[in-house]
Amino acid sequence: MGLRVALFTDSFHEINGVGTLCREYAAYARDRGFPFFCAYGGQETKWHKSGSVEELELRRGPLSFEVDAGIKCDPFLTRFRAMTVSRLREFRPDLVHITGPGDVSTLGFWASHLLGVPMVASWHTNLHQYANLRAQSSLGFLPDRLRTWIGAGAGNGTLWAVTRFYGIAHFAIAPNQDTTDFLAGRTHRPVFCMRHGVNTDLFAPSRRTSADTRFTIGYVGRMTPEKNVRALADMEQQLLDSGERDFRIVMVGDGSEADWLRDHLRAAEFTGLLRDNALATAFANMDAFVFPSYTDTLGLVILEALSSGVPVILPPEAGRRAGLTDGIDGFLTDEFASGVRRLMHSSETRCRMGVACREHSLSMSWSSVFDDLRRIYQDGLDTEHVRRRMPTPKFGLHSTPGLI
Repeated sequence: MGLRVALFTDSFHEINGVGTLCREYAAYARDRGFPFFCAYGGQETKWHKSGSVEELELRRGPLSFEVDAGIKCDPFLTRFRAMTVSRLREFRPDLVHITGPGDVSTLGFWASHLLGVPMVASWHTNLHQYANLRAQSSLGFLPDRLRTWIGAGAGNGTLWAVTRFYGIAHFAIAPNQDTTDFLAGRTHRPVFCMRHGVNTDLFAPSRRTSADTRFTIGYVGRMTPEKNVRALADMEQQLLDSGERDFRIVMVGDGSEADWLRDHLRAAEFTGLLRDNALATAFANMDAFVFPSYTDTLGLVILEALSSGVPVILPPEAGRRAGLTDGIDGFLTDEFASGVRRLMHSSETRCRMGVACREHSLSMSWSSVFDDLRRIYQDGLDTEHVRRRMPTPKFGLHSTPGLI
């Protein structure tokens, strides 16, 4: 049966890349019959088992606060520590996997420490860059130099705290080679690169339904400063200035910049949050997907666009992190309007790229990703560094529950 894995995640039901990955991981374990324990936050506290998968949902209390659109943190979630450790002891994990410095992951750290179980932490979000850009965005009334200085301070402080957090793990996982090298240098821990996957059955060109003849430019994701979404208004203006009129922009998602975008985009339609079939149809109805973020470690939405057969237009570094090739899967450029115009005026290019995008995505099934992840777990546990630092249980798997 292999390793018994316990996953503690700060996002599960939420609409974001981490939530999608964790739901897919639970489904994979259930389909394969792998022993899998998954703890996450939710609306109520309950435990249930389905096949080989055990799920522990923990109700976030009234003192929870929102750290992002739809994402909450309960600073007192450790009140469930005794119950969580008891459930985890019964499960008998070989490894605890946490997804970041949030409330449920912190609970996972405590459980790992108390039971003496090795812990791996996966990096999904460049929180330090988010802190920098959000601080600057909220201080727009200050002079540029002061705003930049404060933003840099917020980013550097966040980076110090986050890398200290990841340094307590026995080893770590990152979504691209750049982040893998960066995190290894900051934490002095073994760090492994994990591929990301996409549901190629759900996100597919066959879901296209639109009969609209206008060229459809799409964006999917949070509408927040760190996503650089105001660049979409610049892109639209450049298209209009060059005489383009026969296009529309479909904005899927929500966030603090949504009102600004509604005021500054002339040809935009805002759908709000979409998921499952509605989201897949929205992707398939796009002719180009523009994702102007410089801060994403990968961006699951990029893979969903590829799987839908939609050429992508991204900053060069974002394309490199996603393993894309300029001119093949889309255009890797900071000149978003230029990339859009090239697709608008060449149906042959658009068709060729759409086929390449779909073919690229077919090698990224979730099952292959999680097969690789389980090999990474074993490689991590087998490293000399991890063997030397194997934890000593405070209250081990055979301890009396009343001691916790």
